[in-house]
Amino acid sequence: MTARDACRSWILAVALLMLALPAGAQQTTETPFEPQVGQAGKDVVWVPTPQALVEKMLDMAKVTPQDFHMDLGSGDGRTVITAARRGARSLGVEFNPKMVELSRRNAQTAGVSNRATFQEGDLFEADLSKANVITLFLLPSINMKLRPKLLELRPGTRIVSNTFSMEDWEADETQTISGDCSAWCTALLWIVPAKVEGTWKLGQNQLVLKQRFQMLSGTLGSTAIANGRLHGNEITFTAGNATYTGQVEGNAIKGMSKGGSGGAFTATR
Repeated sequence: MTARDACRSWILAVALLMLALPAGAQQTTETPFEPQVGQAGKDVVWVPTPQALVEKMLDMAKVTPQDFHMDLGSGDGRTVITAARRGARSLGVEFNPKMVELSRRNAQTAGVSNRATFQEGDLFEADLSKANVITLFLLPSINMKLRPKLLELRPGTRIVSNTFSMEDWEADETQTISGDCSAWCTALLWIVPAKVEGTWKLGQNQLVLKQRFQMLSGTLGSTAIANGRLHGNEITFTAGNATYTGQVEGNAIKGMSKGGSGGAFTATR
């Protein structure tokens, strides 16, 4: 046998051996994906939210098992998994497929994969309509691009951001954690307000409301209103010596007034 024949025989033997091996044994073992802080993403680099702040964000949103939570740019899945541990149904939207795979493994390990799910996709194209809690850790420019869509969600939807604002849409609540947290330690909460701007009929008077996000101004009859504010569907304002507190129900506001003549009231438009 020549050297060339011997080489061919060896190659054939190796090929036959590979065919005989189980499919998994033929594959080269890949190094498990490990995300790196600062790695580039589609819209932002990846920086994980400190776990203590994840807890604070979900506390501020008052997440319960009755909630459907979404995390936009869900990274390694920690916020989704933490919400699922609280009993909520939680969906993470993440552009990086390797991050999505990692998140699913993490949810499996945590025992919450029945409630924590992950979707590979663009956060700007995600359907947010089913969510009543949304968390995010994005740049202000990204927040502002999302803002019109967020303001169209159901009144009362809770939105919590790590560190970054919505510019002139002021947060309803801001909290900063202490302890070991040295960066990315502040959470901001917004409650999507009902849309009430316009003219309403309240008793014998016109209630004219001007709205700037959750802040209200306007008049009741000839009296300027003060301290006007929305908290989802809840509304409160003062006119003269009377304070009005009520619920927005479509084209009606129903509630109670204190001071002045006082009592129940209904405003319609």
